[in-house]
Amino acid sequence: MESCDRRIRAYRNGKTFDQCKEIAKSINIQIQKQILENGKVSWKELLEKVDHDELVYKLSLKYLRLDGFDIGNSKIPEIKKFTHA
Repeated sequence: MESCDRRIRAYRNGKTFDQCKEIAKSINIQIQKQILENGKVSWKELLEKVDHDELVYKLSLKYLRLDGFDIGNSKIPEIKKFTHA
């Protein structure tokens, strides 16, 4: 997987911010399926899935939250489907 980097002039491997967003959206589809099958995904698994690319990782978390997933916190570093209590 190609990486993206937050830089003012250029992104790593020549990717634009919009391309990084598209990569994050495509990974989210896979992650959402995995969450629905297994109940949760750890932050570490997501980080490995995005090949340790910080920008795509943060965008993925953002899109998962927008899609109704609980992205956890520093005490509970996992992503799961949001449940109403």
